[in-house]
Amino acid sequence: MNKWLFTLLVLGMLVSCDHATSLEDLRELIEKEFNAEEGTFALAFHNVSTGEELLINADESFHAASTMKTPVMIEVYKQAAEGLININDSIMVKNTFYSIVDSSTYELNSTDDSEKDLYNMVGQKRAISDLVYDMIIVSSNLATNLVIDLVDARKVTETMREIGAMDISVLRGVEDIKAFRQGLSNSTTAYDLMVIYKKMAKHAIVSPQASKEMIEILKDQKFNEIIPAHLPDDVIVAHKTGVITALHHDSGIVMLPDGHQYVLILLSKDLGDFDSGTERMAKVSKLVYDHTTN
Repeated sequence: MNKWLFTLLVLGMLVSCDHATSLEDLRELIEKEFNAEEGTFALAFHNVSTGEELLINADESFHAASTMKTPVMIEVYKQAAEGLININDSIMVKNTFYSIVDSSTYELNSTDDSEKDLYNMVGQKRAISDLVYDMIIVSSNLATNLVIDLVDARKVTETMREIGAMDISVLRGVEDIKAFRQGLSNSTTAYDLMVIYKKMAKHAIVSPQASKEMIEILKDQKFNEIIPAHLPDDVIVAHKTGVITALHHDSGIVMLPDGHQYVLILLSKDLGDFDSGTERMAKVSKLVYDHTTN
């Protein structure tokens, strides 16, 4: 055999060892990464272009953290389509909210929020569309509570059921400590988040135009430590993250330069090392990308 041909064959074998060549290979590589880290992980992957799908621990329930803000955004667009609200209207910015436990009032603290400028607008009006944008791209908790007050958390959950996400539960806004202490928190599964992003990628949530507009908002996400972290610069990710103590999530649509798309959901809880767990999920995202593009 020609020595150059032999060298090429050997290199090809080495490359194949680094990348998953089948869905089962991919599962094995991902589970190896998850098992190397202290914590509980879940993954849901759906190739929109081919229908290929991989689920790992996808029915495990997780505190939704800020991933619930995508369902809230969907509800805003749904109510706008039904004529119940006008997304371009403005509402008053306030910082007084009611606990779902006993209707007692509570306030958000700007020091615990990833976006602080909105607190300077209390008593002024802000467009609903701007609040939705801030809720998604910088995960503003104050914007989130204002939007949830507007559309009603129960309606969000009802819409998730209509879409086919049977386990996502949006009960309340952010920082309702009384509800948290009673175990009343927003929850999700990787599978349910995959359901809603898959339909959004196919422009089948609310309307094609609404789906496209929501994707454009998700593309501007400012927190990119997981799904996009190790992907090439020409890959676009429309996604929403979620963070609380010992928990880090990412969920969204990955758009490749050739037009192919896939949905990827990565959830975690009980992380022994938050930074290490985050990096582990970023590596898993790269494994999925390599599998999809090789």
